[in-house]
Amino acid sequence: PRRTAENGGGCCVTTPAGLEASGLYVGLVGHARTRPRRHRLAYRIFMLLIDLDELPGLRALKTFGVGRPALFGFDPARHGDGSDRPLKAQVEGHLAAAGLAYGGPIRVLAMPQILGRAFNPLTVYFCHGADGDLSAVLYEVNNTFGERHSYLIPAPKDAGRAAMFRQACAKEFYVSPFMDMDLSYAFRILRPDERVMVAVEVSDADGLLLSASFAGQRRALSDRALLKAWISHPWMTLGVLAAIQVEALKIWLKGEKIRRRPPPPPQALTVAPQAKLAA
Repeated sequence: PRRTAENGGGCCVTTPAGLEASGLYVGLVGHARTRPRRHRLAYRIFMLLIDLDELPGLRALKTFGVGRPALFGFDPARHGDGSDRPLKAQVEGHLAAAGLAYGGPIRVLAMPQILGRAFNPLTVYFCHGADGDLSAVLYEVNNTFGERHSYLIPAPKDAGRAAMFRQACAKEFYVSPFMDMDLSYAFRILRPDERVMVAVEVSDADGLLLSASFAGQRRALSDRALLKAWISHPWMTLGVLAAIQVEALKIWLKGEKIRRRPPPPPQALTVAPQAKLAA
């Protein structure tokens, strides 16, 4: 069975049944470095929202592979601990160990694999309890040195079903060679619906250093929508990693010094304390 959905432009497209929560978000990534040397960039990308309970339904897409070669794809083994243990079970294990509610949907916002290639600087997991309320957000960070670290942050107490909310944590993991370690992150999140937004501000003791965000509009997740998004964003085939390296070269040419890379944290997960921040 298949169902009909709006593609965001008023035209109906056919998508496999069982993909009620999963979707495609087309939008803009922006970065703005404020000091010591200003640097800005913006580019269009598309991201997937994948409900981990809907992975079987994704296999009905002709252009999409789950852990197998295809034009587009999502490989759970490229996330979490990289094992063959189900990704949802891994995340629920983290939630249980942290004393947080689980048992509801876990929805993953990430860029897809394209022609078998993928690099996600940030993957965001929206974790829900059995009552459907948001329990926590897990931010999975990859750096360009092949290392990965995750931050698990409880949802603010008043954000169970709120559209917009904020979170914060201290930086524990080396990401950019042009950023120090003694920094903090402040996240502003618009939960996935017709739109989604993930914004992060990076600050030191003197204030804001960098702001970055993705804001996108939802499209139905279908073969047609994926192909249209790919044609509209051909540079994504080259990969985000290449774009990051080009921007790093530009920053270096502006005279920014490179920071020494410390060893990764001994634990692959940091559980941040709950902080109540106004939306």
